[in-house]
Amino acid sequence: MTSTAEEYDVIVLGAGPTGENVADRTVAAGLRTVIVEAELVGGECSYWACMPSKALLRPVAALADARAVAGSREAVGDRRLDPAAVLARRDSFASDWKDDGQVQWLRDTGIELVRGHGRLAGVRTVTVEAEDGSERVLTARHAVVVCTGSRPVLPAHVPGLTDAHPWTNREATASKTVPGRLAVVGGGVVGVEMAAAWRALGSEVVLLVRGDALLPRMEPFAGELVAEGLRAAGVDLRFGTEVTALERADGSGPVTLTLAARGDQDGDGTLTVDEVLYATGRAPRTADVGLEQVGLKPGDWMDVDDSCTVLGVDGEWLYAAGDVNHRALLTHQGKYQARITGAAIAARAQGRPLDTARWGAHAASADLAGAPQVVFTQPEVAAVGLTRAAAEAAGLRVKTVDHEIGSVAGASLYGDDYRGRARVVFDLDREVLVGACLVGPGVAELLHSATVAVVGEVPIDRLWHAVPSYPTISEVWLRLLEDCRG
Repeated sequence: MTSTAEEYDVIVLGAGPTGENVADRTVAAGLRTVIVEAELVGGECSYWACMPSKALLRPVAALADARAVAGSREAVGDRRLDPAAVLARRDSFASDWKDDGQVQWLRDTGIELVRGHGRLAGVRTVTVEAEDGSERVLTARHAVVVCTGSRPVLPAHVPGLTDAHPWTNREATASKTVPGRLAVVGGGVVGVEMAAAWRALGSEVVLLVRGDALLPRMEPFAGELVAEGLRAAGVDLRFGTEVTALERADGSGPVTLTLAARGDQDGDGTLTVDEVLYATGRAPRTADVGLEQVGLKPGDWMDVDDSCTVLGVDGEWLYAAGDVNHRALLTHQGKYQARITGAAIAARAQGRPLDTARWGAHAASADLAGAPQVVFTQPEVAAVGLTRAAAEAAGLRVKTVDHEIGSVAGASLYGDDYRGRARVVFDLDREVLVGACLVGPGVAELLHSATVAVVGEVPIDRLWHAVPSYPTISEVWLRLLEDCRG
């Protein structure tokens, strides 16, 4: 084993979107920055999550939109998606799981790259173990930033789980073939999106949910409408069902799931499928990044303040941005945190005080007040801010306004028999919106207007003057605001 020592201003562990954006901001501030990455530059989002999953789902939406309009409906007929073409397009968006383009971007931006597994080895010190066993020691003049993301969680103590070789999000977004039968375990975002995608590509899909609702962190009607959409697409949706054992005898053949009903549900029995996808949560990738060397517990989420500075560590040199801090497990929020983190590092390096007041230049305030999210099912779900339940739990005095999106002219033009629903949560004391949820075809592109209203805390009387174009689906905002004012 050989060892070399090198000094940088900033060391970033993890070259996903969050790490890349931290490095981009610190390099722009004149700080010499290196990224350490053991896998592909671009991270989970680029190769096994956001990009390939949405590439799988976009043809589903396009075909559904065509079938929703008289004229195009007849042209499409009963044709189905071409799996080979969809998977090939997916491969292109994942760059065929090669990171040449991302590496070139690092070079062009002035960010240095060290391949290997990075671990904290002390204050402002990182060791990097390469595949050939060689070791490099990196030191940082100003900051080390942990951006190692999260990993899928498989339930503990389910007999046969390991030998069944279940899919996680990685296999679900990268599979080269369409399984004839697919069981999806979990009713969150990954579960419903992958159930929709693989059903549209021809799989017989069974979606198994322990609870009694899909998308439980969103407004209840969101899960209800998505459930209707999945059933209409042919997904066998089973609530109150738990997998108690799995068996894949030869390691590559069909998987048999033993099911048990929960509560008053009727779900006992067995289910045999070709593949089983577990979409049952995420955990931080912090088990082997040297947290114990700085007094933190390996495997834990990393607690940070609003500038993403890690709490419980002496000095102000260690940061954690993106999934690892558990503030908002969304790519766009990780990139937002990266911009805040980069600005904080630059300010401290230049001896300037941080502005960490709410909405300050060095405070990731939107994580807690206005994190937007889209679920790309049919129908789509778009949400930002607080649900009614969350707002009430926070002690806010709120008014909730609902409106059927299909009642506005733009929606009926978008698709025949358009069905969707919108809700806003209105803070009566401050007279601002604190949350919004929209469900229906094409609503993803309405979300940013809701995000601006929530994050900007725009008074309702001023929002009244933001006139939506006619005839568009966005006219639903006029109806919602009318009811808020009334």
